Amino acid sequence: MDKRMSVRACAARARLIFLSIALCTSLMLVRPAFGGLGDDASSVQVDQLHFRGSLRTTHSDGYTVHEIESGNGIIVREYVSPSGKVFAVAWQGPWLPDMRQLLSTYFQQYQQAQQQQMNSHTGRKPLAIRQPGLVLQSGGHMRAFKGRAYIPDLLPAGVTPEEIQ
Repeated sequence: MDKRMSVRACAARARLIFLSIALCTSLMLVRPAFGGLGDDASSVQVDQLHFRGSLRTTHSDGYTVHEIESGNGIIVREYVSPSGKVFAVAWQGPWLPDMRQLLSTYFQQYQQAQQQQMNSHTGRKPLAIRQPGLVLQSGGHMRAFKGRAYIPDLLPAGVTPEEIQ
């Protein structure tokens, strides 16, 4: 009887180990979907799902603005050029949006600049990044954050940074 119980226990443990390995393997294969700055216009829909918001699209001279309003009060605007690239993003709301999602491949530059500012002991002030491939301004306080980021080389002809709000 004890031998039969230990065989069953071993079989149950083996099944558990197999299922754990299968789950871990499948989780490693699933990569998070990021969209945003510098990505194709199709990333706007990925962001809409991520932010769980409603989407409103307006057309302007030289670009299209996709505005995502989430249920938690954050508004994200993604500016798409005629060539189909997200050349700028802007945000406002009671707190910062998921910046990793919004900045996509530019998130690391943002993170490094933010860390440098924190290490410089300059106190709390708006974050300003001005690099050849990225311009970002972000500031505010609890319940009132606002910012924008754009890629200078992707700005459509005739579009000025002041239009990114």
